[in-house]
Formats: sequence, structure tokens, C-alpha cells
Amino acid sequence: MPKGFKFGLEKLLEIRGKQEEESKRKFTQSQRETKKTEIRLNDLNDNYKKYNGINKGETLVYQKIKKNYLFAINKGIDETEKELKLRERELDFRREDLKKKQIERKTVDILKENQLISYNKEQNRIEQINNDEFALYAYMRNQAASKKIIEMSKGREVKNR
Repeated sequence: MPKGFKFGLEKLLEIRGKQEEESKRKFTQSQRETKKTEIRLNDLNDNYKKYNGINKGETLVYQKIKKNYLFAINKGIDETEKELKLRERELDFRREDLKKKQIERKTVDILKENQLISYNKEQNRIEQINNDEFALYAYMRNQAASKKIIEMSKGREVKNR
């Protein structure tokens, strides 16, 4: 960044950057929690499929215990599905919040870029004006020096005659 350039909204840009980072952190946490819930639901479904049905040689007591276990798994599946829906809604909310925070930060960032471009253009314009002045002064000095040389050479011609 060029020396002398100061962006008036730098503090706002920093704040929005921090908000975006916090939103990213919350979003990734929500993603992890949603993934854990999905894994737990898949495990419960696998266990239900594994123990569902009656096999030969099972005692009545074992079937009763298995039935109670399947009932508990089924209840767990229902609760986990509800939790998964909540987690997915939270994840969608976090995603939208992150998008909003990114847009807010990028808006200020674009303002900063535009001001920097304007600043650079103005600095280039000032530099060009200074260069033009220096060139004009050099031209004027050369013209004055040329006139003196011409006058001096005319004076010598007059003396030589």
C-alpha cells in the first residue's frame, strides 16, 4: 500500500473481517455437529437393520429384550432425525449469516480498493504535472543558453571582421 494513503473506514473493515471470521468459525462448528448427528443416525439405522427380525433359535426372552432394544433404537432414530433437522436449519442459518458477513466485508473492501485507485491516479497526475514543469524549466534553460551561445557567437563574428 502506498505511503500516505489512509483509508477512513479501516477500523470498520477490521471489525467486519473479525465478524466474518467468527461467522466462519460458527459455520464450521455447525457443519461438524451436523455431520456427527448424521453419523449417529446412520449408526442407529444400521443397528436397527442388524437386529430387526426374528432368527431361528432365539428364545422368547431374547426376542423380548431385542424388541425392547429395537423400540429404544427406533425412539433414538426419531429423536436423532428431529435433531438433524434442527442442525440442518441451524447450518442453513449459519451459511446465510456467513454470506451476509462476507458481502458486508467485501463491500468495504471494494470501497478501499476504489479509494486506493483514486489515490494512485491522483498521485500519478501530480507526478506528471511535476515532470511536465521540470521538462518546461529544462527547455526554458536550454533556450536561454542557446540564445546566449548565439549572441556570443555573433559577437565573435563582429569582432573577427
